[in-house]
Amino acid sequence: MKVRTQCPRAYVIARVDITDPEAYGGLCGGSDGGSEEVGRSPARARRPYEALEGQARARNVVVEFDSFDDARSYYFSELYQTAKTKREGAAIAEFVLVEGV
Repeated sequence: MKVRTQCPRAYVIARVDITDPEAYGGLCGGSDGGSEEVGRSPARARRPYEALEGQARARNVVVEFDSFDDARSYYFSELYQTAKTKREGAAIAEFVLVEGV
């Protein structure tokens, strides 16, 4: 029997439609709000995508973290919250935090 010795990884899943490309422009390819400081892995999926159910979004990103707590710390950090304010009003977005197995 295999014994789990580590906490499961966690994933932040972001689904975004940009409504104001000019205002959103600074968020593409620049600083991501300090996620590298909490040991996150680069985005796992961007394109292609297929909406199996519900409304699709033009941008879909999955970011892997070492743990659920690390992912929460990233999202609620001052650095990320500052970056998030730049997105407000420029996009419609849903972010979900999911613990892996």
